[in-house]
Amino acid sequence: MKQQHWYGHDFPALVESDGDLAVYLKSNRAEVDQLLKNAGAVLFRGFEVASPEGFDAAVGAYGDDNFAYKESLSNAVRINVTPRVFTANEAPPETSIYLHHEMAQTPIYPSKLFFYCQIAADKGGATPLCRSDILLEKLATEEPEIVDAFAEKGVRYSSTMPLENDAGSGQGRSWRSTLNCEDKAGAEARLQALGYEWTWGEDQSLRATTPVLKAVRQLDDGRRVFFNQLIAAYRGWSDSRNDASKSISFGDGTPITPDHMASGIRLADELSFDLNWQPGDVALIDNFAVMHGRRPFEGKRRVLASLIK
Repeated sequence: MKQQHWYGHDFPALVESDGDLAVYLKSNRAEVDQLLKNAGAVLFRGFEVASPEGFDAAVGAYGDDNFAYKESLSNAVRINVTPRVFTANEAPPETSIYLHHEMAQTPIYPSKLFFYCQIAADKGGATPLCRSDILLEKLATEEPEIVDAFAEKGVRYSSTMPLENDAGSGQGRSWRSTLNCEDKAGAEARLQALGYEWTWGEDQSLRATTPVLKAVRQLDDGRRVFFNQLIAAYRGWSDSRNDASKSISFGDGTPITPDHMASGIRLADELSFDLNWQPGDVALIDNFAVMHGRRPFEGKRRVLASLIK
């Protein structure tokens, strides 16, 4: 596998072995965390991970607290396989899922992600990865005024959620599932507590707009990252309920235009590394430092996920 190389470190870092991944993670936690800090993503290849239960055991052995899908505000329809493990996204195989930080379009997001390839696609289906600090560094060189606008104003996201799950859309999770409630009163109470604005549709759909969220984040080590869902929302939040052009705005309500997005999208595409899965692969990703997505694919593909608080 040919990797990228940033600041003296391979991206993603690669750990190859034929041993038990759960044992390895439990015994080598400090080394794994150092690789993750240096690279932002670590690929474990060749280990004995033959099933979702084996993946669950490996994540458990890593030792951090689980971030349950049920507790999240993710847009995506997902199916739990174990309490800790779920399908990455149920969107159709021809759908591109564009680069994003997991759940950065919400006030609640995980710090790390584990992915596991149980079945690799016959064709396509790579997971693109992009170092968000490198992207921001290059974008600030090309378009400093745009970076300043994102950093100073923040961003708001708007999406319309259906009454029932719509697995045909990458944004098809129902408002009842998303907000973990059974009725409108419960939905409104949760949204109010989180600082959202909302309106109800005649078809019982729910359009919600987030409070102002950061679009640029500074990490503990001083690095700044393009921590958001702007690219994914701008390029991909389109279905029978949602218009991608109306999904994002600056925090002060002013529009985010194609000119604001063009350089960031181009640079992200140029910087992306396509992780071409092999069965049994497990990847650990720093959600604050690295964006991810999904390429369209043909054939059967099963990539599972588990999130870390």
